[in-house]
Amino acid sequence: MSHTIVTTTTTTSTSDGRIMNLGYARTLQGMLRIAQVVVLIVAFLCVRCAPGWPDYYAYRYFEVVTLWFFTVFLIFLLMDIFRLQGKVGCINWPLTEFLHYVVGALLIFIASIVAAARSWGYASLILGSVFGFIGVALMGVSIFKLYKVTCGSQQTSAAV
Repeated sequence: MSHTIVTTTTTTSTSDGRIMNLGYARTLQGMLRIAQVVVLIVAFLCVRCAPGWPDYYAYRYFEVVTLWFFTVFLIFLLMDIFRLQGKVGCINWPLTEFLHYVVGALLIFIASIVAAARSWGYASLILGSVFGFIGVALMGVSIFKLYKVTCGSQQTSAAV
């Protein structure tokens, strides 16, 4: 008695062969990340271009924090556009982004509170702290969305 075994393999690829994924910018996560990058650079520039800072060290801290997380979120945006997460598979990217967003939201929130408290009526400094708060709100939305992906409840089905 002869037995024949037929094996069928189906491969599904999400990449269409192109280097860039410009469709990412039209997704909710893409628009959210672009908005975060824009808000953080505007917050940085508002404080940087302000004449006569009343509290030098508080605004230096604000500048450092906003510029650092602007750079990090811009790198994440470019990685998503150029599809680089798949090429570096040893890093858990959703968890990495989640932790960066949590730390960034906390530090920018602290910096915005300090900047708002020390602005003493300078419009550009107040505006910089307002953009810092807007950035924290946008990061809060990203934290919520990434939490559902990273730490959300996983469905397990057990056959009884």
